[in-house]
Amino acid sequence: MENKKKETSIVKKMILAVAGGFIAGFLCLLLREALNGSGGSGVWKVIEAILFQDITATQGIEGLGLFYIIGQLFMRGLQLAIVPLVITSLTLALCSLANPEKLGRIAGKTFITYLCFYAAAASLAGIAAYFVKSMGWFDVNLPSEMATEAVTMDGYNPLVTVVNAVPSNIVSACSTNNTILSVVVIAIILGLCMTAMGSKAEPLKQMIENLNDVVQMFLNFLINKIAPAAIFCMITRTLAVYGVEYIGPTLVWIVTTIVVSLTLVATIYPIGIFLSTRLNPMPFLKKSFKIGLFAAATNSSAATLPLNTKTCTEELGCSEEISSFVLPTGMTINMNGTTAMHMIAVTFIATAAGINVTPATLATAAFLSICTAVGTPAIPVAGTTMVYVVMSGLGMSSELCMIGYSLVLAMNYLPGMAVITLNVIGDAATNVIVNFKEGVLDKDMYNR
Repeated sequence: MENKKKETSIVKKMILAVAGGFIAGFLCLLLREALNGSGGSGVWKVIEAILFQDITATQGIEGLGLFYIIGQLFMRGLQLAIVPLVITSLTLALCSLANPEKLGRIAGKTFITYLCFYAAAASLAGIAAYFVKSMGWFDVNLPSEMATEAVTMDGYNPLVTVVNAVPSNIVSACSTNNTILSVVVIAIILGLCMTAMGSKAEPLKQMIENLNDVVQMFLNFLINKIAPAAIFCMITRTLAVYGVEYIGPTLVWIVTTIVVSLTLVATIYPIGIFLSTRLNPMPFLKKSFKIGLFAAATNSSAATLPLNTKTCTEELGCSEEISSFVLPTGMTINMNGTTAMHMIAVTFIATAAGINVTPATLATAAFLSICTAVGTPAIPVAGTTMVYVVMSGLGMSSELCMIGYSLVLAMNYLPGMAVITLNVIGDAATNVIVNFKEGVLDKDMYNR
């Protein structure tokens, strides 16, 4: 009962932080416009320097940037734990699955379920994007003066993801959050070898268990104590600094992405759970709400992993050993929300640039997007930068395309909140399905 009250308190704090952040952000935005319009721009510059200044973009001490510092410390703290969290949780999961046949069975069901959700998300998002394009709602004028310098990426074959999954250097692979797929492979190799060694690997297993306890304690502290304040600061700063200047020419893309993503959350996962398990999907939607809320606030599936694991094991009736395999794996390879966003963004960019998008174009985009999404790091904004990979594969490299791409990058925050929700709730849905198929789902806890 005490744990339940504590968890309810955390959820309430997060809801208040998100709501408070939007209110404070819009108030700051109104204040900024009022001061700039009445000749008080100097006053706003002082406020911005004290609260919102990006201190990494200045030369010397030009401001305090208190909100920026709080948000960055929180996000860096979460990112600090990503590599050790994946290695420890996945390695221990494989060690606990001592039966290789059981491991292969669980992995097979996990990948098939993720692939089905990928196909459903890409298909439905493609249909929605093509409908909006056919209605002429993507035919917007993109003024070149609004274009910012786009992030460029070299030509890229999506199948390179398969090669890059196996690192050539274990130290370099574990030194960055941009190679999480390689970290997963390392954890799988380590877990399988430890399983094969049996009792000989017991000292190493004990050390990894202790490290996992340390990581979990650190993450619980961040989520329970720091998250509400940090989330408030991040949302307030985003609205106060960036405002709504660029919403005009990209409003259709933003609304379409948000509506499609949230519609997919409310449809493909409940339907998938019902068809696979015949369970009532309503308890799942109710209990997974806070997962989506936290993911939307942090904009990172990696940062949401601890809460996702806790919800699945303590409320949805999932096994700890299966959850510790399915969820970290999903954090890395299940980016179906990112794929849905790619489909809509590419359609928007191409149509705005005068390029005709056909169903065949969308099918190619879906394949490229799924391949690239699998290797996308589970960190904020990573999915949006990968849009350029899909664009390159489709030959979309004109100046007008770059203008549209820069707008997608600039206005990613709000759509990203819906996209990341689709990703993380998909991990939880897959976990429920796999646990049910393995016969270990606690149905009483699930329906409670």
